[in-house]
Amino acid sequence: MESTIRPTDVTSAIRVLFFDHTAALGGGEIALLNLVRFLNPQAVTPLVLLGADGPLVKQLRPKIDTYIWPLPSGVADRKKDTLGITTLFRIREIFGVLAYVWRLAKFIRRHDIDLVHTNSLKADIIGGIAGRLALRPVIWHVRDRIDEDYLPRPVVRIFRLLCRVIPNYVVANSAATLRTILPGGAESPGSGVLGVARVSRTAVVHDGTIVAPAQDVGAKNNELVHIGLIGRISPWKGQHIFLRAAAHVSKRFPNARFVIVGAPLFGEEEYEQVVRNLPSQLGIETVVEFTGFRSDIEQVISGFDLVVHASVTGEPFGQVIVEGMAAGKPVVATNGGGVPEIVQDGSTGILVPMGDVQAMADAICEIVANPVRARGMGIMGRQRVENHFTVELTAAKVEAVYREVLRRKGERLRPTS
Repeated sequence: MESTIRPTDVTSAIRVLFFDHTAALGGGEIALLNLVRFLNPQAVTPLVLLGADGPLVKQLRPKIDTYIWPLPSGVADRKKDTLGITTLFRIREIFGVLAYVWRLAKFIRRHDIDLVHTNSLKADIIGGIAGRLALRPVIWHVRDRIDEDYLPRPVVRIFRLLCRVIPNYVVANSAATLRTILPGGAESPGSGVLGVARVSRTAVVHDGTIVAPAQDVGAKNNELVHIGLIGRISPWKGQHIFLRAAAHVSKRFPNARFVIVGAPLFGEEEYEQVVRNLPSQLGIETVVEFTGFRSDIEQVISGFDLVVHASVTGEPFGQVIVEGMAAGKPVVATNGGGVPEIVQDGSTGILVPMGDVQAMADAICEIVANPVRARGMGIMGRQRVENHFTVELTAAKVEAVYREVLRRKGERLRPTS
């Protein structure tokens, strides 16, 4: 059954090991960074162990104890959307993975870890098994939709099965993500919660963001209107859809400028080249800018009048959408995955069908043509973030999960009379 998580008081710090297979600054890693920074230090002592070096390490240190243990290269480098019948690991990598798991289990015991919190699909398997070997509770924080439009079918089947065996608790970043993990529901009659008694609870904990003072929003007559899309450059993120929509918008609003922020992370340079060539093919090269990767997202968003999300596959959550709303910007976003849990259609932004260029162009034009409405959307979006999607609220809910897991562990270990 899904739990309603509410902050409660704490009596002692809980030692939590966060494990992620990568240190690239993807959405899941940024969410992890925000979470560990805002955990109450009197309630939780976080340690982070990463399966690779990268920019996340610099962001974590020196405030968080961070360890780098490189995973076998074949495991660390393989993209989740190219996994095939061999699932997560190839036979030749099995022994290296097993050695890594055993070493990680020893680390957990040696550092007196109270529970293990995994942050990615590969980390769920490796860190989950290590936590079990160390006899510690395991929390899977699932930030990917476990569905065949997002992952290969064998991986979907195996992950759903292991979800019923390895973790004590499953935290999903959206209700949409949770539904893909447990498509038949969270509870099966006569077989325990999640179908296996060992897995006790699930919870939806939306990722939060830092709410800073918002600047003025909305399109302004006779001025340039900046419309931005932020995210890793990848086919499923829909930069090509955004640019094709931009070509339509540009005909009606010559003062519109379109900005693509981001870079390929996982071997998607070929798609990036396709996207960079598209503006000249569409005749809009003079109104399109590519910034590459930017770490100062708050500053980037402050320069936009409108934030666009264009994913062609259901987004597990939509962190950039939350960040745009927090800055008081109206949004146009595709209606899939966890996005409808964030955007209230017609109120804080406009939802459009995934992959529909014309619908996206029409929605952008509707907002640009109505600056008063755009400003109202931005104000309501910011209020929604303040009420539902702050990083403080995320951290408090995760802390409550920790206490519940350890309380239930204590109950199981308590001798019966």
